Amino acid sequence: MMLGALFPAATLLLSGYALRPAGATFGPRRLAAVRAAVAVGAFATVGVEVLSAVDAVTTGPVVGLWLTGLAASAVLALLRRRRDVAGGRGSGIRDGIVALWRGASPVERLLGVALAGLVLAELVVALVSPPNNYDSYHYHLPRVEHWVAQGNVALYPTFAKHQVANPPGGEYLLLHLRLLTGGDGLYNLLQWAAALGCALAVSRIAAQLGAGRLGQLLAAATVVGAPMVVLEATSTQNDLVVAAWLACAATLVVDELSRRSPATAVLGIGAAAGLVVVTKPTGWLALGPVLLLWGLAQVRQRALVRAAVGTIAIIAVIGVLAGPYLSRVNAGFGSPLGPPEQSGNHTLQRHDPLSVLVNALRIGSSTLLVPVPQINQAVADGIIGFARAIGVDPQDPATTMYAYPSLRAFPDEDRSPYPVQSALVLIATFGALLARRVPGRVRAYALTVLGALSTYAAVLKWQPWGNRLVGGALILGAPLVGWALSAILARRHALLRPVIAGTVAVVVAGGTLHGYYAVALGAPRPLVGEHSVLLRDEWDLRFARMPGHLAGYEWGAAKVRAAGARRVGIVLIADQWEYPWWVMLPGTDLVSLQSVLPHQPAPPSTSVDAILCAAPQDVCRTFVPAGWRFETIDGWFGFAAPGR
Repeated sequence: MMLGALFPAATLLLSGYALRPAGATFGPRRLAAVRAAVAVGAFATVGVEVLSAVDAVTTGPVVGLWLTGLAASAVLALLRRRRDVAGGRGSGIRDGIVALWRGASPVERLLGVALAGLVLAELVVALVSPPNNYDSYHYHLPRVEHWVAQGNVALYPTFAKHQVANPPGGEYLLLHLRLLTGGDGLYNLLQWAAALGCALAVSRIAAQLGAGRLGQLLAAATVVGAPMVVLEATSTQNDLVVAAWLACAATLVVDELSRRSPATAVLGIGAAAGLVVVTKPTGWLALGPVLLLWGLAQVRQRALVRAAVGTIAIIAVIGVLAGPYLSRVNAGFGSPLGPPEQSGNHTLQRHDPLSVLVNALRIGSSTLLVPVPQINQAVADGIIGFARAIGVDPQDPATTMYAYPSLRAFPDEDRSPYPVQSALVLIATFGALLARRVPGRVRAYALTVLGALSTYAAVLKWQPWGNRLVGGALILGAPLVGWALSAILARRHALLRPVIAGTVAVVVAGGTLHGYYAVALGAPRPLVGEHSVLLRDEWDLRFARMPGHLAGYEWGAAKVRAAGARRVGIVLIADQWEYPWWVMLPGTDLVSLQSVLPHQPAPPSTSVDAILCAAPQDVCRTFVPAGWRFETIDGWFGFAAPGR
């Protein structure tokens, strides 16, 4: 069944060949990869919605969908090949890579090998470890199983608002893998591929801004070496997926800064933007400034009518990709953004300039945490003191989810800081804005990055896991790092050049080594050490975040199997996990006996054969029908079934 994953992979490769622009340089091939990723991502998203409309989200129709996509991409690639042959051009992919390596300097080769080693180490972790991200077990992955069980992506009764209110774009892609491969064995590869996509797109943006080959490589290194990227590249979260779509949108927009956008370019930008919108709201915050950059560039080209028509077209494409999901959420909750508390818990309720400034300082300090507790505490104390001095409560619930600060600098997929990369992005961004004789497109792009940073600070509350939520700004800012370092190294100061080059080498090496440290020892999937993914069994790894709960889940699953129950009700509270039962009980119909949907109640307890519960006993008992036997273990996990 794992071979089913070859369908989308082959479709992507053939689409990349078909969509590559004329020319034999490496840059156009990156553009081809961006175009192919956006096209295939949009195809997968629309495909889910179309199949869902006829309750056909099942293995057979999905295989047929990808066979259709594969055939179409093969035809397009064949037509492109004929044009290349007629024009006397070959694909030149192998020759281009060989030429790139031969033309690289020793420093470029060393950095390239270091980054390749890091990516390969992540690949090993992604393939060896089963999914074990906390949020994924709570809502990312259960929603995929519910869709498979019901054959569509309609809303369903659940205790978890995130399962039905959050954008589903990332999970749509996992849904394809689930139906093509029969399980979750390749789930981690989605974010791994997204990390590569981010690196590819930011290196292209660096080239578009005027950076040389070393600068482009440094931009990619800023992304690839960031501990947050390293750790998420082996997980089933969706921060890198949305960041990849954002980076695709950005590089397509930068292409249009000096010309009037043709219809094909508008379509590509709209598709990338739609994929951002359908994947994660944090991506929307950075997408706004990116689309504004495109609009202003078109106005500057005196293409007002074309800009207006293009804007309508982009909105229309976004509607095609994200409209169905937004419509369902609006019907379920009375708002396309879901229940009020869904966004209210994460967004600022105060937007006065001083509160936003303090929030920006707190977010920035969290990304800049270093492995020296005294420094981190001193910085946090300084921000708290500054906030109080200007009359802002640094712990105001209107701007803070939990008490600030959280000084955990250890690499963790939910909280890991990225101090080297964050500092480089901030320095490069403000440097591009304040320095003299900066090219216009570089300054315009820096303003876009600043707009994204400002939007995050003005919308997102400070929270302990906020480092991954603002990762989109890291991705957008990385090209400026490559441009700035490339520009600095190009300066002809004989005395300062060795010092500058040495400083850059130390900084880049430090950032890359931090990435290696993250993949080696980061939580919850370290590559080495006593908790290595290479040494632990599957279920030990799956419960790495809650090892004490494994026995309770296994106990409940054993009870269901012994009872021969086919339709099982589940009861959970807070952010408890539902997904392990889907894996432990294949073929069992799991339904929630709780519902957050105002107009879609949960089924009654009497409609199921048994009940599994992960909640206090008094909560569990309220769902047990009269006359059923009820058993518990550890005062938390419960099982109920008919009879005494």
